[in-house]
Amino acid sequence: MHTIARRPAAPGSVPSRRNGCSPEEWAVRVDLAAAYRLVALYGMDDLVQTHISARIPGKPGHFLINPFGWLFSEITASSLIEIDGSGQNTDRAFGDLNYAGFVIHGAVHEARPDVDCVMHTHSQAGIAVSVLSEGLLPLSQWSMLFHNRLGCHAYEGVALELGERERIEADLGPHHALLLRNHGLLTAGRSVAHAFYLMYYLDRACRVQMQVLATGRPLEIPDPDTCERAARQFEDDPVPMGQREWPALLRELDRVDPGFRL
Repeated sequence: MHTIARRPAAPGSVPSRRNGCSPEEWAVRVDLAAAYRLVALYGMDDLVQTHISARIPGKPGHFLINPFGWLFSEITASSLIEIDGSGQNTDRAFGDLNYAGFVIHGAVHEARPDVDCVMHTHSQAGIAVSVLSEGLLPLSQWSMLFHNRLGCHAYEGVALELGERERIEADLGPHHALLLRNHGLLTAGRSVAHAFYLMYYLDRACRVQMQVLATGRPLEIPDPDTCERAARQFEDDPVPMGQREWPALLRELDRVDPGFRL
């Protein structure tokens, strides 16, 4: 939520950048554009708000993010803009930056060298759980993935102040997911696939929680030891989170929405 300086470039008007960047960067661009389309496909987008970012291989401190004013369903590999460590948009010809994206994403990329992708959503279920004082409850197997592994950040208004970055960093801590009070959800992945995997299941856990609470019926909550055992079972899988699912998700996009590769 930041003033748009000018009209963003129209979808279809951005020339392909495939020959203008390294193969490594292009691969990240394709994965990141796919993540935007998947967030839209699964109903976790919010018009042109929120953002997903990914580090650019070989360019320390630089990351890719969406041009402000595009729907997630319109994002392509070539339309993603490059931001440097000071928040400068090096691709102004392709679109403007939602400054809140730099504040939130820049904070995580700066503090967590193990994180290559940051995903932030305003899904209805995610915001609803963020309002509850108890936050995410261990009600489903999906929620066990985040047992004692979900940070919590207090609401400070629209994230346009650089001073908030230190508090975002501290509240995320060593975790890979963050509940943004009265605001939404954030995941920080070792890859685009990891970040999307976490967001998909965090959002589903939130949906289940709100559906269950709406019944008003007594809750069956596993004991803490069982919750911890389940969380470790997810972590101990020899295949990194998201790695199995990502090729299948790309195949789905290639069938229903292949424009992300442009």
